[in-house]
Amino acid sequence: MKFRPLGAKVLVKRAEAETQTTSGIYLPESAAEKPQQAKVIAVGDGKPIDGGQRSDLQVKIGDRVLIGKWGGTDVKVDDEEMLIMDESDILGVVE
Repeated sequence: MKFRPLGAKVLVKRAEAETQTTSGIYLPESAAEKPQQAKVIAVGDGKPIDGGQRSDLQVKIGDRVLIGKWGGTDVKVDDEEMLIMDESDILGVVE
């Protein structure tokens, strides 16, 4: 299924949660923290501005970004857990 967010919305997929600590202890799924790093899967066409124009988004498909732990709306696209969020909820791009 193809999905295209509207406006300044962005579709991201969280990175996989760590299942083992740096000291080698395996974590149960319930104890693992939500990762704050995600990959941009799809972007909208920008926020409307004066004169019928749309502002360009600062992120693009394929970017690795930092997001808040509790931001966005959980959705399932092609049986994969993803998040839809406003571009303004993205904290930054990882380079």
